[in-house]
Amino acid sequence: MISRFGTVSAKTRAERYLMEGIMGVFTRLSDIISSNINAMLDKAEDPEKLVRLMIQEMEDTLVEIKASCAGVMATKKKVQRELEEAQTRTKQWEEKAQLAVNKEREDLAREALVEKRRYRERAGALEKELSQCEALIEQYQADMTQLEDKLSAAREKQRILVQRHIHAQRRKRAQHDIRRLDTSDALLRFAQFENRIERMEAEADLVNFGRQPTLEEEFTRLEGDEEIEKELQALKTAGAKKTDESQSA
Repeated sequence: MISRFGTVSAKTRAERYLMEGIMGVFTRLSDIISSNINAMLDKAEDPEKLVRLMIQEMEDTLVEIKASCAGVMATKKKVQRELEEAQTRTKQWEEKAQLAVNKEREDLAREALVEKRRYRERAGALEKELSQCEALIEQYQADMTQLEDKLSAAREKQRILVQRHIHAQRRKRAQHDIRRLDTSDALLRFAQFENRIERMEAEADLVNFGRQPTLEEEFTRLEGDEEIEKELQALKTAGAKKTDESQSA
């Protein structure tokens, strides 16, 4: 509806902003905020992916809410200016009506009062719209705070999930290796490998089996035996000496 002032009426404009705000952003925001993140994660095939999508959705919604809130704040300033103008015009037409009465021009006074009433009605509609804008801004700000809290919780959940995912992958590989080593084929291969090592050790022991020692090796052995005999004799002598000393005492 276009008023005589050449703009969309305050009531129509306020209703439009309220409907766009409530039916638009708030509907999607309500779905996000009311959702139980843990329950959704339990049912998800890829929880980490779900959290990423939720975070992206929350970030996009937060940007949209901030933009919408900024738009309503700009509208509030415009309404405030229009309200101040309407209030000023109301006062001016009242003064004109008083002037006309003083000049005994009731016809002009009547016209001035009509104009005063129109601006007064416009001021009342603008006051209502201003109140609606303020309520809408408060709602936007409250939802931004709530969404930011949910966003922080989701980011923390994402960090924990990444750590759990890495741990689960490593544990899965470890369990796979354990199961693989426990199979009969793996055990058979280990037994065969152990047999090969034992065979190689036996072959190494048989390399010098039956070989006659060389003359140099014989003398080396005799020298070693002689040295041992000398040490053994020295021990016997020392032991006999201690025995004699004990008996003498």
